[in-house]
Amino acid sequence: MNQQNTSAKPLYPLGLLLLLLSLQHCKAKQTATMTSEAKTFENPVTYQNDIAPLMELKCTPCHFPDKGKKKFLDTYAAVKKNIDDILHRVQLPTTDKEFMPFKMKKDPLTEAELKLMKDWVTQGMPN
Repeated sequence: MNQQNTSAKPLYPLGLLLLLLSLQHCKAKQTATMTSEAKTFENPVTYQNDIAPLMELKCTPCHFPDKGKKKFLDTYAAVKKNIDDILHRVQLPTTDKEFMPFKMKKDPLTEAELKLMKDWVTQGMPN
């Protein structure tokens, strides 16, 4: 009986190695599938087509170079870099001093406009 246990021991590391390799392969395949799925959206949102016009509508003149006195938000790079702050500020109560767009300058974002910005972030902020 002792001989059977001794002869089976070398097979355990081999079996464990095969199991780990199988699991790693499955995880890599799942990640690849998730990545390809993440790039396919029913309603793709892009900076050029959706976000830039929204920024111009809601953030001019304060955040655009011609008359702007605040942090410029007129380029893809600037909006992408500041998106967390933008989303935070546009969702604050309108009475909060940090709320944007600044009171009396522009109307707040609508639910549809806010969803558009969130969808853009979820989709990886394509240009």
